[in-house]
Order: sequence, then structure tokens, then C-alpha cells
Amino acid sequence: MEKQEMLDKAKETLSPFETGNIISFIKGLTLKSAMENPWVIGILALVIFYGVFKRSKFVLSIVFAAVSIALLIRLTLPSGGGNELTLGSTIPFALGGLVIGAFLIYFIFIKSE
Repeated sequence: MEKQEMLDKAKETLSPFETGNIISFIKGLTLKSAMENPWVIGILALVIFYGVFKRSKFVLSIVFAAVSIALLIRLTLPSGGGNELTLGSTIPFALGGLVIGAFLIYFIFIKSE
């Protein structure tokens, strides 16, 4: 009976990590809720620590791209009720994307150690 209790306890403990729960968590994730969630912050901190410790340009550039694109979307594109794109919101988004892309190209391909 002890094995069955252990299996039930393991099943109960691992149930939040089911695929359906993870997908619903990601679908409901916003930038604000991501920055308040300790799991997301912990994973991001581990990736940054790994990139700095191993001096990996690739890992650090992925982290930079993910964070900067999330901030770019948050700051330039309309949220809430207004779903139409205007010239005033599209031009800063496009220019910000070009700046991020240019920085990544310079950092990965041009700059040498």
C-alpha cells in the first residue's frame, strides 16, 4: 500500500505540469504576470547566469532578443479595445525591430572577442 500512496502523491504533485495546464498558463501569460511569476523569473535568471558564466554570445543574444521584443510589443502596439494598427504605432514598432535586428547582427556576426 505504501507504493500506491507514493504514486498517488507523485501524481498529485506533478499534475500542475501536465501539458494542458502548461499551455493554458502560457496562453494567459502577459508581460506583467510573467514578471510577477517566480517560475518565469527563476528560469530567466538561470538562462542569464548560464550565458554569463559560459560567455555564450548565442544564449545572451537570445535573452536580449526575447526581452527586447517583449518590451517593444508592450510599448508600441495597441492593447485592449483598440485592435486596429495605425501609422503612429506601426512605425515605432518597425524601427524598434530594425534596431534590435541590427544590434543582434552586429553582436553575433561582426563583433569579435
